[in-house]
Amino acid sequence: MEARSRSLLRRTGFAFHQLFLLAYCGVLLGGFAVQFIAWEYPCPLCILQRMAMMLCAMGPAYVIVRSRSGEVTYSDVMTGLGMALVGAAAGSLMSARQVLLHIVPPDPGYGSEILGLHLYTWALITFFMVFVAAGVYLLFGERLVPGAVHYGGFSRMLLFLFTLIILANAVAVFFQEGFHWFLPDNPDTYRLRAVP
Repeated sequence: MEARSRSLLRRTGFAFHQLFLLAYCGVLLGGFAVQFIAWEYPCPLCILQRMAMMLCAMGPAYVIVRSRSGEVTYSDVMTGLGMALVGAAAGSLMSARQVLLHIVPPDPGYGSEILGLHLYTWALITFFMVFVAAGVYLLFGERLVPGAVHYGGFSRMLLFLFTLIILANAVAVFFQEGFHWFLPDNPDTYRLRAVP
């Protein structure tokens, strides 16, 4: 009975990393939907927040990659959670700064709202959720360390999707900034053209 509950906890620990990566892929794809369906160009702070989200997601991606060897160790999990927490710390500072820039009531904020909140406010919420999720995971200590796991098609698909999202973000930023040194505070076009 104890071996069965230990096995369940380990599978839960690995599923946590898969769900974490899937959730941030969804958030990043949502940002693309706003950019390419609503035609709202991300500002420099928005792009930095996306980069912090990708750093957060690299934590669980690292754990999933380590599972390819068949064994995920305590050290692997701590490295992955460390990456996620560093990304969440950086991202929460950037999104909090953007929230504070637009906190004065006459200021309409940057971009449209989704469920009553701007994207940078939602970004701040996701970064806080990373802190909470990592804290809950750490409460269980070594009991949630996946150990011997099966690296299957779902893990492969998640890593492929995440890699595509990283590449797509790099291409989108290049098209938006072009060969200019700086991105304007309120971008209104893709500036990929020769520097005058």
